[in-house]
Amino acid sequence: MENREQWGSRAGFIMAAIGSAIGLGNIWRFPATAYENGGGAFFVPYLFALLTAGIPLLILEFTIGHKHRGSAPLSWARFSKKTEWIGWWQVAIAFVISTYYAVIVAWAISYTVFSFNLNWGKNPTNFLVSDYLKVANPGEIGSLVPGVLIPLIVVWIVVLGILFKGVKKGIEIANKFFIPILVIMFAIIVIRAVTLDGAAQGLTAFFEPHWDKILDGKVWVAAYGQIFFSLSIAFAIMITYSSYLPKKSDITNNAFITGFANSGFELLSGIGVFAVLGFMAVQQGISVPELAKEGVGGVGLAFMVFPKIINEFPGFNQFFGILFFLSLIFAGLSSLISICETYISALQDKFKISRNKAVWFGGGLSAIISLLFATKGGLNFLDVVDYFINQFGVALAGLVEVIVISWILRQLDPLKKHANAISDIRIGGWWKICLGVITPIVLGYMMFDLIRQNIKSNYGDYPAGIITFGWLVALGAVIVGIILSVGKWRSNAAEKKKEVL
Repeated sequence: MENREQWGSRAGFIMAAIGSAIGLGNIWRFPATAYENGGGAFFVPYLFALLTAGIPLLILEFTIGHKHRGSAPLSWARFSKKTEWIGWWQVAIAFVISTYYAVIVAWAISYTVFSFNLNWGKNPTNFLVSDYLKVANPGEIGSLVPGVLIPLIVVWIVVLGILFKGVKKGIEIANKFFIPILVIMFAIIVIRAVTLDGAAQGLTAFFEPHWDKILDGKVWVAAYGQIFFSLSIAFAIMITYSSYLPKKSDITNNAFITGFANSGFELLSGIGVFAVLGFMAVQQGISVPELAKEGVGGVGLAFMVFPKIINEFPGFNQFFGILFFLSLIFAGLSSLISICETYISALQDKFKISRNKAVWFGGGLSAIISLLFATKGGLNFLDVVDYFINQFGVALAGLVEVIVISWILRQLDPLKKHANAISDIRIGGWWKICLGVITPIVLGYMMFDLIRQNIKSNYGDYPAGIITFGWLVALGAVIVGIILSVGKWRSNAAEKKKEVL
């Protein structure tokens, strides 16, 4: 079998996997999802989803990558040449995400600088939309925004520089630095947040259980959706990262560590976010539920609500502003690196080119396309592309993945045997039931409901042109996957299947 880079240590792999899982969505998606779906009661379906979908899917993708020793396309090709397109589809999804994810990290860099003098002023919302991003009308592209372009260049220099260094000397070292620093910085923010006046009200709103919502199917779907989107599953990352593991690696244990570490950080984020929301509610003389109606998730939370909260901090405003946006930078960079590695590894495997060439071509093309999101129309395009590539890319790819592996190729037993042979925690029938029954049903319902909603009304009330663009991006990822799967592998890499079985 061809030589392949390896992680320098088990800790290096776990840090990288956790770094991929912990991203911007952990900070601004989970708190809002939990609050809107039952508060403390949400943790019941959330934990159930983690144990029946999140960790089983991590074990599945860790095992696929480790057994077949290749990027997502190569691993799928080693299952069957007919399924190679699924791997390329997942890689294409990752490529699209990398083009706009880099821009969000660039915003965080700008806001770190703004924090020194609280440049966003008393109206952070107006500052973001009008002064910083200079947002154009939906559908218009407009000119490049220098305040976004400059930090975006910095982001790509850092990310590509790390990727040029490779897996052991680049990605592993970077994550061993990024993740501990991220956790320390965010812990400082949370500790300060829970000591603010009104923090208790915010935490009560976050943790107070609304048990009546447990019987609502949408709450359970929301729990599975949160787990699915927060663990970097189904867009080639975990397959790629696990392909760099040594032959003797405790796959199952690694999956449990990654899954629970990700969920632990999400809980920490929820505590921090709602503690400061409680403080803000007290400052404004309103209740937390009233404040939450304005939106407590997404880009708005990070770049509109948090700057407003930082303005109200009783001291060290600039310090905590810098800490918060640095946290976003480190969380974003660790995830962006993992996203880019998927197509760099795939290009190396398929075309047998050097790592440097793969980084220049794949990373360079992504950097060029990312300029679209650094224009005055960038925020609108980013919002639409993020929605369609996640909902009709990542979620759909995940559904196809589990159906093909469990129902069509019937590979759950061979993969279970491989994982059990090298892991301390052995998986059994529960794993097969989760992947063969529970996960396909839940993801299938999610897709059905999403399609129904989008037929009923356009996302975000955007004009037809920009909605069509979103659909084309999602469909384009599938088409690119099929096209790239047609060509032959250099050195017949995919035909070496027997060597890894």
